[in-house]
Amino acid sequence: MSKSFESSRAPEPVGAFPHAKRVGDLLFLSGIGPRTRGSKEIPGVTLDAAGNIVSYDIEKQCRAVFENVRLVLEDAGATWNDIVDVTVFLTNMKKDFPIYNRLYAEHFAGPGKPNPTRTTVEVTALPTPIAIELKVIAAVGK
Repeated sequence: MSKSFESSRAPEPVGAFPHAKRVGDLLFLSGIGPRTRGSKEIPGVTLDAAGNIVSYDIEKQCRAVFENVRLVLEDAGATWNDIVDVTVFLTNMKKDFPIYNRLYAEHFAGPGKPNPTRTTVEVTALPTPIAIELKVIAAVGK
């Protein structure tokens, strides 16, 4: 038995899927990016008239993604510290990994933080003009 969740605060999904789905004591989040709810705005991204990326700030995108993940978790009845696994998709590992890795450590690693397992992969592109997306699994009580 499973239950789907839609956050009223996180950006709308870009396809026909829920923000999260709970199965037993596990909560699976769909890929979450740095977009802003109710708009096409992407924090830290400058687009040209054709919608192509002119420039981006990976730090701003990371912070926005982490906040969007937090919103989905909370709206599905979980907390940041319930996170047990994170898969991260970056579009430019060489350029962005050092900044992302520093911010990841600030938010996920150390005392009082979730310290989840992690996989980071480079992808050619993501569904919208973003440079980072997180896929998260959380463990939640009944």
